[in-house]
Amino acid sequence: MKEVPVWEKTTLTLEEAAAYTGIGENRLRDITNDEQNLVLWVGTKRLIKRRALEKYIDRTYSV
Repeated sequence: MKEVPVWEKTTLTLEEAAAYTGIGENRLRDITNDEQNLVLWVGTKRLIKRRALEKYIDRTYSV
């Protein structure tokens, strides 16, 4: 199976989002606890919506 590049994925795991943005996994976990529109839950698995995360970063002054 061919692996999809991170910048083309719709959702990212915490590890992928941390590598993609340079924001630590713990901070991303805190952000997604507060900003529920950034997260898609698949059972207990937290997937971060990539485009929503990019928009959040664009409009945020500090993380």
